[in-house]
Amino acid sequence: MSERRAILSGSTFEEQIGYARAVVDGDRIHVSGTTGFDYAAMTISEDVVEQAEQCLRNIGAALEEAGSGFGDVVRVRYLLTDRDDFEPCWPVLRACFGDVRPAATMMVCGLADPRMKIEIEVDARRRQ
Repeated sequence: MSERRAILSGSTFEEQIGYARAVVDGDRIHVSGTTGFDYAAMTISEDVVEQAEQCLRNIGAALEEAGSGFGDVVRVRYLLTDRDDFEPCWPVLRACFGDVRPAATMMVCGLADPRMKIEIEVDARRRQ
């Protein structure tokens, strides 16, 4: 039977809604949709690029705790409230994923809090 372990970030949303920042399931890591909140302070920038940077810091911390990193990401999903906000984020996203080249999808949708402008979700493989 493969290992299944939940990784929590300390976000109040995880407790209120009932989910984990990430789940390790054997050699797979599934990171929940992650927004630009600084979970320690529960604050969020108004700037979409700063939100994207914080999303990636939050995801990076979850991947590290799972024994993985951005180089192990195989799928990324970008959820934005405004399609015009995507291109300004490209340099930040390319710096993180440009050498990795995961499969990627971008969708425009509503997010849970009107302050949220971007949410990023990844799937990765755990290093052996």
